[in-house]
Amino acid sequence: MQILLLGSGGREHALAWKLNQSVWANPLYIAPGNAGTSQCGINVELDISNFEEIGKFCKEKKIEMLVVGPEEPLVKGLSDYFKADPELEKIFFIGPSKAGARLEGSKSFAKAFMQRHNIPTAGYKEFTIDNYEEGIKYLNEHSLPIVLKADGLAAGKGVVICQNHLEAIAEFELMIQQSKFGDASKKVVVEAFLEGIEMSVFVLTDGKNYALLPEAKDYKRINEGDKGPNTGGMGAVSPVPFAHGPFMKKVEEKIIRPTIAGLLQEQIDYKGFIFFGLIKVNDEPFVIEYNCRLGDPETEVIIPRLENDLVGLFVSACNQELDTVKINVDARTAITIVAVSRGYPAAYEKDFVIEGLGIEVPNDSLIFHAGTVMKDEKVVTNGGRVLCVTSFAETVYEAVDKSRDVLEQIYYDGIYYRRDIGYEFL
Repeated sequence: MQILLLGSGGREHALAWKLNQSVWANPLYIAPGNAGTSQCGINVELDISNFEEIGKFCKEKKIEMLVVGPEEPLVKGLSDYFKADPELEKIFFIGPSKAGARLEGSKSFAKAFMQRHNIPTAGYKEFTIDNYEEGIKYLNEHSLPIVLKADGLAAGKGVVICQNHLEAIAEFELMIQQSKFGDASKKVVVEAFLEGIEMSVFVLTDGKNYALLPEAKDYKRINEGDKGPNTGGMGAVSPVPFAHGPFMKKVEEKIIRPTIAGLLQEQIDYKGFIFFGLIKVNDEPFVIEYNCRLGDPETEVIIPRLENDLVGLFVSACNQELDTVKINVDARTAITIVAVSRGYPAAYEKDFVIEGLGIEVPNDSLIFHAGTVMKDEKVVTNGGRVLCVTSFAETVYEAVDKSRDVLEQIYYDGIYYRRDIGYEFL
């Protein structure tokens, strides 16, 4: 089966690594990919926001399956573009329709969807320039802290937690009046703050049934002890020690099943991943956000733990046969530690040669590339998050130790990584 995977980050390297293990995948193309994905398939230069270019490539190469890694092409309607073309509509497409991707593309749509289907989430109100003054009054009377979210896609930076009313009003003005996040913050969702511990749950759905994948917990803050600015993610651990049987039963009954039933009821075409960003409050799960794709760096721990053939799972999803699938998972703990560029998540330099990638990596450790590229036959840095090392062990402590051992043998100018991933479980 000829497969095209869209994306260029650590998530895509992990997916390419897994897809390449399938007897079905031959050949595997990755667009645009990175220096690591080139070891799993054929990197191709495609603009993933140019639907016509992607469609043309699929026709020329007779692509039979398209897997979309990042959210933006989905939110902009790539699935709908393929369904509207007689030559492309029969391709197995992993990713929701534009309507389904609104679960991530619009915070207000997602909140209203949860409200309609009685899915537990924080209370909220939404505001635009048209009811701006009403929003100011609402903020002044709101309990603290206050959560402000840009309604649209903001590259993971559109959420602000404010500790006082003055800060909340200033951020509200920046978002709506001064377009802090561009068009994404023309509408702002104001949420009640929930106190608890966060985790991520993932399913693959065919729009009617679902397969529950391994869960994970990621670490957003740049500094150890979960301090400093938010990043795209500095590491992750799976399984999550507190996500035991009774709690996960609540997640399925109160969140996952009502979500899938809601999509079916509202006739929303959805064949792909759903990421449930959850928070555990007094042993009860609440939804913080939906994503219409896998998370990063969570993918780098959940996909290695998945023992099923990924292409086979995707075919079952496209054929609405996930009710016949049994998910098999490696029982060991997997952790990943992300190495980033100096200065990240603010301004950073790139094009630094990465040394040590040729080391002999233990059988239970994997190196996934994120922001890398080949230049003059050398692998150089090409992003804020550069690479990550995933390791398996019986305990979080042992897994962290293994990943650190590998990272200590890798070097580029400005390399930085947290040494305390999974610290609360160590």
